[in-house]
Amino acid sequence: MIIYNVTVNINTAVEAQWFKWMKEIHIPDVMSTGYFKENRFLKMLNEVPEAEGSTYAVQYFAETLDLLNEYTEKESSRLQKHTYDEFPNQFVAFRTILEVV
Repeated sequence: MIIYNVTVNINTAVEAQWFKWMKEIHIPDVMSTGYFKENRFLKMLNEVPEAEGSTYAVQYFAETLDLLNEYTEKESSRLQKHTYDEFPNQFVAFRTILEVV
């Protein structure tokens, strides 16, 4: 199992709006691509005291690395752009790929 992990630090001023958008629109849009079997939406509890905003991780579970690579090639740019369009300059994100061992 492959985990596509997206870690996001979101500006507190838009956090509630972003959270609702993630739960109701973005995560369902990613899942509707058919590349992932399940997902988890997590909030980091051990924040760095001087950090601004809140940090979340969204984990999407793909059966194979090939499926994740296909998602990245065909879908991820469009979905990432949608997020940047909805919340311009309100967040930073980075992505990691993990394997369940």
